[in-house]
Amino acid sequence: MALHDDEHGAERPEGETLNVSRRAFLKTVSASSVAAGVIGAGEADAQTGPAPVGPGDVRIQLSIDGQTRTLSVEPRVTLLDAMRERLDITAQKRVCDRGSCGACTVLVDGKSAYACTVLAIEMDGKSIRTVAGLAQGTVLHPVQQAFCDHDGLMCGFCTPGFVLSAVALLEANPSPTPAQAKAALDGNICRCGTYPRVLEAVLNTKGVRRG
Repeated sequence: MALHDDEHGAERPEGETLNVSRRAFLKTVSASSVAAGVIGAGEADAQTGPAPVGPGDVRIQLSIDGQTRTLSVEPRVTLLDAMRERLDITAQKRVCDRGSCGACTVLVDGKSAYACTVLAIEMDGKSIRTVAGLAQGTVLHPVQQAFCDHDGLMCGFCTPGFVLSAVALLEANPSPTPAQAKAALDGNICRCGTYPRVLEAVLNTKGVRRG
């Protein structure tokens, strides 16, 4: 008969079940839990990232058309809601409210973005431009003037978004091809069907400075 040593060094016959006491089992489990806890704490300490915010209001500063506006918003508030409902900045229109029509397009650090899909707290410290900040007094921005000259608007709800998408394009590429212009305006919808005139206005805009 083969013999095996048990945990205390005593020999036991092959096939005989090792009788582990309840106390020994609990000691083993307890030690394993402590070790896992220490490892988990070390991993948590190693994690880095932004501190969580909310669910209450968060104080932020928005730079909109060159003016700094301070307000307190919940983290879930979109930039569009913050502008229209909290700051009474209504230049950008709410149409679909789900990021598919482009009517609420703004420029964030020079790039177009849907104001209904970005959070206001994400815009803290960034430069935001709306269609209301394009004109210099009574002098229209070249894109605005081109839209008037080429009759690139009808009901007008989509126009602010189209204008800002065109500004973003022309500041990056003052002489786009028709294909490039169509691609840049692809995120904007005109339910009145004024696309040919919008494209004509964009391709004939003069005087937009790069950047």
